[in-house]
Amino acid sequence: MATIDLVMPKMGESITEATILKWLKKPGDAVQQDEAIVEIATDKVDSEVPSIASGIIEEILFGENDVVPVGTTMAKIKTEEDHHPTPEPAQPEPAAALLAPANGQSSTEPSPKTDKPSGPAAVNKFYSPLVLNIAASEGISLSELEKIPGTGNEGRVSKKDILLFVENRKKGTHAQHPVEEAPLKTEQAIPETASQQVERAAPLPSAPPPQYTGGNTEIIEMDRMRRLIADHMIRSKQTSAHVTSFSEADVTNLVLWREKVKGPFEKREGTKITFTPLFMEAVIKCIKKYPLINSSVEGDRILVKKDINIGMATALPSGNLVVPVIKGADQLNLVGLAKQVNALAENARQGRLKPQDTQEGTFTLTNVGTFGSLMGTPIINQPQSAILAVGIIKKRPVVIETAAGDSIAIRHMMYLSLSYDHRIIDGSLGASFLTAVATELENFDPSRSF
Repeated sequence: MATIDLVMPKMGESITEATILKWLKKPGDAVQQDEAIVEIATDKVDSEVPSIASGIIEEILFGENDVVPVGTTMAKIKTEEDHHPTPEPAQPEPAAALLAPANGQSSTEPSPKTDKPSGPAAVNKFYSPLVLNIAASEGISLSELEKIPGTGNEGRVSKKDILLFVENRKKGTHAQHPVEEAPLKTEQAIPETASQQVERAAPLPSAPPPQYTGGNTEIIEMDRMRRLIADHMIRSKQTSAHVTSFSEADVTNLVLWREKVKGPFEKREGTKITFTPLFMEAVIKCIKKYPLINSSVEGDRILVKKDINIGMATALPSGNLVVPVIKGADQLNLVGLAKQVNALAENARQGRLKPQDTQEGTFTLTNVGTFGSLMGTPIINQPQSAILAVGIIKKRPVVIETAAGDSIAIRHMMYLSLSYDHRIIDGSLGASFLTAVATELENFDPSRSF
C-alpha cells in the first residue's frame, strides 16, 4: 500500500491560490483515476480537480471555503500500488509569490528565506502587506499580531485569520489601542519595495463602514466572484498608470457586409458571425504593427509577447464578468475566430469554462455597446498593458469628403476607447494604435468573402 498526495494544481502563471468550493468525496470513499474529487475556484474560473490515482480517500486536509496555496497537499489517497508514476507536483510558490496580486502582476516582494525582517520587532515572521495594512488600520499591535494563530502556508497569518481576530476583539472587551503598545506600523515588519509602497499609499478606511439596520434599504452580500472581481479591479488601478484615448470609426461597410453574409455564413459554417470576431481581426492586424501594445511589465522589464492571445470580456447570467481567451488568435482566419468566440461565450454562460480558457491573455477586447453604451473607460486586465472597448453602433449624419466636394450622409458610426498602461505605453503609441484600429474598420472591404 502507498499513500499519495493530492495537491492544489498550478493553473496558470498568475494563479497562486484557489478556494475549495465543495468536496465530491469524503474519507473512506473509493475513487478512480481521473475522477473528480473536489471543486475549486480561482479569481478566473471554477474547476474540478481529478484524482491522480485509483484508491481510497484516506484524509482530507482542508475544508470547504478554505483558501489553499498552489502546491499544497489537499488530501491523501491510499493506493494499492507501492510505486505510482505520478508527474512531479507543482512546486509551492515562495511566500512572496503567494502574496502576489491575484491579477497576475509580478511581485518584487522579498522572499522570507533571503529577506527576512531585521530587528527584535520582526521576530523572524513574514506578514503580507495586506495583513499589515489591516493590522495598521485596526490598531493591532505587533505583539497582538504575533499571537494570532495562522492557518496559511507554514502557519502564516492570512486575511481570514486577522479579520476573524478583529471581529472577535470587537465583540469582547479588549481596548482598541493598548496603552502600553503603539499600533503596528507596516515599515516595522518588512522593508518596503516599490509595489508595497503603492499598496500602502492606497487610502485605508479609518472606521468600519456604517451598519444599515433599518430604513428603505436592501442589503446584498457580494458573492465570491464579485468579491474577486472587485479585488482584481482595485489592484489593477493600484498597479498601472491608466490612460484612456478615444476615437470613432465609420463602420458602415462592415455593418452592411455582415448583414449580407450572416445567413450564408451560418448555413455554411454552422455558427453565427457577430461583430466581435470582426473587431478582433482588426485588432490583431494592428498589434502586429505596434507590438508593444501586446506586452506586460515585470519589475523594471518589459515583456513583449510574441503570441497574440485575445481575451474577450463576457457577461454571465449572474451579472458577473469573466474573460475567456482565444489563444493564437493571429493564427486563425475569420471563420476560426467566429467559432472560438461563440464556443467560449457559450461555455462561459453555461459555466463550462476550464482554467486554461482564461489564462495567458495578452490583450483584451470588451464590447460595451452590447448593452447600449456609447463608449467606456475600461480597466486594464492585469498583467496586460491595454484593453479596447467598442461602443454601440449608431446611425448618425456625418460629413463625407469626396472628390466632388463635401456632403452629409447617414452612416453607421462607433466610438472606440483604449485604456493603456502609461508606464510603458505613451500617448503617441496608444493613440496611434487606436487610430490604426479605427482606420482598419473603416477600410473594411465590403466585397470580401468569408
